Amino acid sequence: MPATTALHLAAEIGGPPHYDAPHYTALAQLAERGTLDFVTLGDSFARPGLDALAVLSRVAPATRRIGLVPTVTTTHTEPFHVSSAVATLDWVSRGRAGWSAEVSTTGAEARLFGRRPAAPAADLWREAADTAEAGARLWDSWEDDAEIRDVATGRFIDRAKLHYVDFEGATFTVRGPAIVPRPPQGHPVTVIDGTGGPSQDAAARHADVVLVRATTPEQAAGIRAEVRRRAATYGRDPDALRVLVALTVDLGDAETAPEPGPESGPRLAAGGSYYRGGPVDLAELIGQWHRGGAADGFHLTPLTPARDLERIVNGTVALLQHRSLFRTFYPGGTLREHLGLARPANRYALAEGRA
Repeated sequence: MPATTALHLAAEIGGPPHYDAPHYTALAQLAERGTLDFVTLGDSFARPGLDALAVLSRVAPATRRIGLVPTVTTTHTEPFHVSSAVATLDWVSRGRAGWSAEVSTTGAEARLFGRRPAAPAADLWREAADTAEAGARLWDSWEDDAEIRDVATGRFIDRAKLHYVDFEGATFTVRGPAIVPRPPQGHPVTVIDGTGGPSQDAAARHADVVLVRATTPEQAAGIRAEVRRRAATYGRDPDALRVLVALTVDLGDAETAPEPGPESGPRLAAGGSYYRGGPVDLAELIGQWHRGGAADGFHLTPLTPARDLERIVNGTVALLQHRSLFRTFYPGGTLREHLGLARPANRYALAEGRA
């Protein structure tokens, strides 16, 4: 079925660890010049490096429009702190924050914390889903106009518009309310890899953006249809999801026309799909897959960030813009606006008839 939605593009700006903020700032600014929806910055307890969420909080004031999505590992971390940190990023970026939920499955990572042993991935993804649910409730625990700042009466908050969330999950409970006011977007954007396995259920229940890994447009379309079907079973509007194909790209080669036949797509590599070629061929692939309804867009991970992101922006994106397949300016100021997603209503205000 041909695509009827706008094309969405995002890029990873991680790679070998860097310990200087200007490195990440320059990459985010480059992606912003290409009007990409958002950049991600990967993170893991399994490798050294700076904290992704803190780095993007530093990048935020040096950018104006692009979305900022750090990886946040929900295993071994406190859901209340996760919610507060992501809400803070949304405030300092003026509504451009998201978070990419991930889990930690190894015993070596568990020993770093010493609180509990490693657990099966299925259990950890159920916990990640609980973290996403608790976070959404905490973001709603302040209604949008809860701050009144009434000097005459000395009242800072209207307590009738502050709510306990009283969430009970399988491995934690959260009472709330939050200590950070409701974020500018209402809910910062939640990103989850939903290709398959236990993460797909969490993605269908809670993600705004679902990343999928596929080597053919037919495979991508099948995964997209399954994620949307699952979302509908949870009472969600499938059209409120954005499904992006996750693709590692190596743009160090010259342009080469793809061979005809079923193998003419990105080649499978460890951990997902892999494209090697030139910026023009990549633009052809993105355009064909999107027009065919395989996905709502692409999340591109440059093999060599400094080299490949420049070729993505000045080559691939420029060509897609020239062909009127991708926008040339940001239509709004928030990440939700970039993605065409509505700002969620506050569940507690709705329940009390104030929304």
